[in-house]
Amino acid sequence: MTLFGSYSRSQFRQTFSEAWRKHVAGSPLGPLEAMIADVIGLHPEYQAAILEAATAPDCEVSDAQASENPFLHMGLHMAVREQLCIDRPPGVRDLHRRLQTRSGDAHDAEHQLMEALAETLWEAQRAGKPPDETQYLALARNRRAAADSI
Repeated sequence: MTLFGSYSRSQFRQTFSEAWRKHVAGSPLGPLEAMIADVIGLHPEYQAAILEAATAPDCEVSDAQASENPFLHMGLHMAVREQLCIDRPPGVRDLHRRLQTRSGDAHDAEHQLMEALAETLWEAQRAGKPPDETQYLALARNRRAAADSI
């Protein structure tokens, strides 16, 4: 079961918006809300769009607002964090630790995994097959090796 498995796009955005609103107000947060607020806190460039989604959860993010969809970006952060919590696919936690050691930054390490995850999901969708966990980890390792050789 995933964190947001049965959520509609509107519900997903509303969950992010509500967690951020509660964080800004200093209200108590549940564990999932705290994780969401942490991810949003790392992205000040998206915070206005997140609050705006509370009043218009079905709004489209225009190119003028952001170069990428903030909900997709932060959703990928949440997916990677869920993977790290349960070490699924096996070895992702160790790979993240290695990426973090190399870059010195957990957020940057998440971004490297997110790029590989997004590519893996895109390939799976294009092929009409489930995502390949082995391919995902291989892509992430290849990105790490390429960065190490620079």
